[in-house]
Amino acid sequence: MTKVRIFVTYKQSVFDPQGETIKDAIHTLGHDEVKDVQVGKFFDVTVEGTGKVVEKTIEEIADQLLVNFNMETYKYQVMGED
Repeated sequence: MTKVRIFVTYKQSVFDPQGETIKDAIHTLGHDEVKDVQVGKFFDVTVEGTGKVVEKTIEEIADQLLVNFNMETYKYQVMGED
């Protein structure tokens, strides 16, 4: 079994209103050195298998369910294998 974390974020070309709101709040706290905030989400998935099985499964899940490719992009990180 392989544990995977899938990160979904807005594409750079898409306006991120939540990120802008958080950045403005950070500036209100006096941290003007923060220049950008990007909001996203992550999914922890456990897949039975390793290697190419995991890669294929994650790509299909992202393509068919998790990611709106008009606005979002994704990457994933293998967290460990049992």
